[in-house]
Amino acid sequence: MVDYPGAASPPFRLSMLIYDRRYRSLTIQAVVFILVMLMASWLIDNTLKNLAIIGKTLSFDFLFRRAGYDIPQQLIPYNSDDTHLRATIVGLLNTLQVSILGCISATILGVIVGVLRLSSNWLIARLMTVYVEVFRNIPLLLWILVILAIFTEIMPAPRDYRGENPAANMIMFDLIAPTNRYTAVPGIGMSNPPGIIALGREGISWAFIAYATVLVLAIIGHRMLRKWARQVQDRTGRRPTTWWITLAMYLLPVLLLTWHFGLHLIPPVLRGFNFADGINLDNAFVVLWIALTLYTGAFIAEIVRGGILAVSRGQTEAAFALGLRPGRTMSLVILPQALRVIVPPLISQYLNLTKNSSLAIAVGFMDLRGTLGGTTLNQTGREMECMLLMMGIYLILSLIISGGMNVFNSRVKLRER
Repeated sequence: MVDYPGAASPPFRLSMLIYDRRYRSLTIQAVVFILVMLMASWLIDNTLKNLAIIGKTLSFDFLFRRAGYDIPQQLIPYNSDDTHLRATIVGLLNTLQVSILGCISATILGVIVGVLRLSSNWLIARLMTVYVEVFRNIPLLLWILVILAIFTEIMPAPRDYRGENPAANMIMFDLIAPTNRYTAVPGIGMSNPPGIIALGREGISWAFIAYATVLVLAIIGHRMLRKWARQVQDRTGRRPTTWWITLAMYLLPVLLLTWHFGLHLIPPVLRGFNFADGINLDNAFVVLWIALTLYTGAFIAEIVRGGILAVSRGQTEAAFALGLRPGRTMSLVILPQALRVIVPPLISQYLNLTKNSSLAIAVGFMDLRGTLGGTTLNQTGREMECMLLMMGIYLILSLIISGGMNVFNSRVKLRER
């Protein structure tokens, strides 16, 4: 073997940090990182000095002082004697509640509208187009105010449901009563409650733990069943029918628990001047949920339509040639392939909906913006601390949503051999 002089890598020299491609990119990154850190340190130092000039210090001890204000909508116990920290947690839970429900309902609406926009029925396709264009091109804040005006001015008062011939009637099989002050919906009751695990002022029902356990076990069983079916298909060329086993794994334990606990709906009943027994949802929450759903659903519909159009028409023709009906073709052939195109922009819409929920202040819904960035900020005068906390919380929420959806995206993306 012949050794050539210069075949080995040359010794490192400082000039290589600039003139060698292997090191130049690292040098640029290091310089940019140092400049960014210097800029951040200058901003922090300048902010602290300016706060000291006006007699303020950066402190978060206000979080442990008495809040002194009420929050109408709360998922955990809260009163005005609690701390600002607990008020912040209540607002955060309200933000998570409306964001999660909004993402679910907007996705369902967006998928339906996106598919119907491609319908061969001219009238249905045009109506869906009108919905998408109208909601996409008008700011969300205006839609929130419009829907709020509808609930305030058009919806009947609770007293209108009274009498043998009431001026207003309940909807959805007499289970829901929309009013100009709140929306009465059914509550959930149990004839044989299993008890509650006390966690301070909160508690977790054993029924919730039981349902969560059977759901997790059903998911694990479903995965094992799919793995077994795939092995049988690889070995014999035929995939066994497993849908009825999957349905039984999910449905039978839930029905058994429902029968054991005596789970049932408690419809709202008008007693005196208000509805009782059920749950009275504040119209601020309902208005925000509807507005976020309709607005974001229009964007998701366009994403779904674009994803479906990105799938080759040959896939549809091949499915029709195999005898599949249009509905089965869409659910089994087109949508699974379109997910690879739909999911990445769908992540952005989920992030937008979560951040847009901060417009709840327009209807008086006490979310994170209304508690930490509203009443708490005004009472304590800690503008910088409240803004930093809000930005950090929204950043963490966005990163969690983005990370979770990216994991799902990696599972549905096309894998190359």
